[in-house]
Amino acid sequence: MGRTTSQLLASILVNAVYAMKNYPAILVSTVLSPLSFLVLITFASGGSLFADAIEGGLIMTMFNSGTALQSDLTHLKNDFRIQDMVVGSPTRAGVYVAGMTISELIYSSPAIVILAVLFYFFIHASPLQVAVIVAVMGLMFLSSVALGFLLATISSDIIQSYAFTRLLSMLFSTIPPVYYPITYIPLPWRYLAYLSPTTYASEIAQNAAGLIKQPETSIELAWIVLILVTVAFTVLSLTKARWREK
Repeated sequence: MGRTTSQLLASILVNAVYAMKNYPAILVSTVLSPLSFLVLITFASGGSLFADAIEGGLIMTMFNSGTALQSDLTHLKNDFRIQDMVVGSPTRAGVYVAGMTISELIYSSPAIVILAVLFYFFIHASPLQVAVIVAVMGLMFLSSVALGFLLATISSDIIQSYAFTRLLSMLFSTIPPVYYPITYIPLPWRYLAYLSPTTYASEIAQNAAGLIKQPETSIELAWIVLILVTVAFTVLSLTKARWREK
């Protein structure tokens, strides 16, 4: 086994396998978080938005998986001084963050699997439609990982990190119309929803699955916004993150 592979596995074991094995209550909470919104939206809409809620759950899970990286990195950096050890070792920052990123996906895998099964049975999408939705989920995950890493390197305490996580979750996956079409938001408040990139992600996903025929914005514009946001967060993370203490 090569050095890079062993370093990746170490991050996965520490941040995902250990937590899933020793703290199952946290795992249950991770699963229930997107499903609770799904149930709430389904009951409130009389079942008419069940498919929209499934897609919203997938987008929310992917975005929250990325932002969860912020809390975990902050905890390991400030409480266990893991980042100091990594900085002083041959391990590269990219390998460490990549391992932690993969661990977040593994940690969220039960929720993703449940939502994927619901998607398969209740949203009859073609392979091309599924590919579009997966691409949207991937962009949301990458952008949230970049943002989470940036905040983790500047966060000085786990309490501050939790505040960042809750704020990001509220601004990007709770308030925006992720679980339902944006047309349910009355004007002029609808325009505020477009300040969040998850609004564009949900419109692309809903249109790809045939849930909305005519989006409020063009699909091309939505893709451009998502790609630009992902690039912007990545550039900010690479240029502004404080990997080494000065």
